[in-house]
Amino acid sequence: MELKRVVVTGLGAITPVGNSVPEFWENLVNGVSGAGPITHFDASLFKTQFACEVKDFDATKYIDRKEARKMDLYTQYAIAVAKEAVSDSGLDVEKEDLNKIGVIFGAGIGGIHTFEEEVGNYYTRQEMGPKFNPFFIPKMISDIAAGQISIMYGFHGPNYATCSACATSTNAIADAFNLIRLGKANVIVSGGSEAAIFPAGVGGFNAMHALSTRNDEASKASRPFSASRDGFVMGEGGGCLILEELEHAKARGAKIYAEVAGVGMSADAHHLTASHPEGLGAKLVMKNALEDAEMDPKEVDYINVHGTSTPVGDISEAKAIKEVFGDHAFELNISSTKSMTGHLLGAAGAVESIASILAIKNGIVPPTINHEEGDNDENIDYNLNFTFNKAQKREVNVALSNTFGFGGHNACVIFKKYAE
Repeated sequence: MELKRVVVTGLGAITPVGNSVPEFWENLVNGVSGAGPITHFDASLFKTQFACEVKDFDATKYIDRKEARKMDLYTQYAIAVAKEAVSDSGLDVEKEDLNKIGVIFGAGIGGIHTFEEEVGNYYTRQEMGPKFNPFFIPKMISDIAAGQISIMYGFHGPNYATCSACATSTNAIADAFNLIRLGKANVIVSGGSEAAIFPAGVGGFNAMHALSTRNDEASKASRPFSASRDGFVMGEGGGCLILEELEHAKARGAKIYAEVAGVGMSADAHHLTASHPEGLGAKLVMKNALEDAEMDPKEVDYINVHGTSTPVGDISEAKAIKEVFGDHAFELNISSTKSMTGHLLGAAGAVESIASILAIKNGIVPPTINHEEGDNDENIDYNLNFTFNKAQKREVNVALSNTFGFGGHNACVIFKKYAE
């Protein structure tokens, strides 16, 4: 069977550094940090009192106020990015076969705030008997964003959520890519969203010692590959990509951002939360993606790394890159946009895929900010080009995006410049 080619024709983003794709990209290129004091709740008693929150988000710009009340914040973000992406793609829904348009949209955690709020209300008022919001379950479950997007547009194609912690939305993109190239759909709305900057989310990650506690320097706390890194900075938001079969896109005259070249998946099979110290799963997932794309490692120009700013994770990923790419590793641009957006958990893969695609489109590699001169980890080879502190112009024909999740889930997607 001859596999169909798959291209990206629409993008949508709500992030801590911009509530649209153009704003997101401008701030990435300019090295803007999205970190600041937590405003979603009083975090004064928490070890970590800052995060990368979305700013000035108004759900009613995208959803009727009454409908928005039936949705957790993570679903509101999903609706917002899906609307931007579908609009950007130029799809005329009235002219499409809606049975051939699907939605694969994930969340690593889902409606944690809704769960926290409803259970909290029960325990503070239990003498009155159990009283729960009738929308409690559909607000909370991590598949509901995909369902809400399909309901909004009437898309009857494949519809489900992926959930693989911080690899979630890369897995959504991978599944969408595979279904389209197998001819199971013409178009799939893919991506992920997350909204976990609430007491249970921050407290849970604090208890694991996963978050930075640099409360006095929030904007500089996410510092991937720096020796002084002390954990990740939690982010929130969403990203959405419209993946489309090439001939279908050409037939309707769609603009094409990039082509999806290949995907890879693997497992560390090592630890609940820590990556393998030698990067075994990371090496395997990148090799799998390159094999799927039928690419030589030397063809890759840019890697948007997982790069969370954790002591072990950054080391293992840098080791994996050197092993997979050999001497070419030193010719690559590498950057972690989490240094600016924070870690969007299940939405990270989609948002970082958008950054990778725009690097191809614009010939600019966004930076890894917050690296200080002399701040070197002896376990990391600083001969690698981590694009520290300032964006770099270069032709990017191929970009690879890595995401790794708790449980040892690894997912990788490769994009390339579209050519006939």
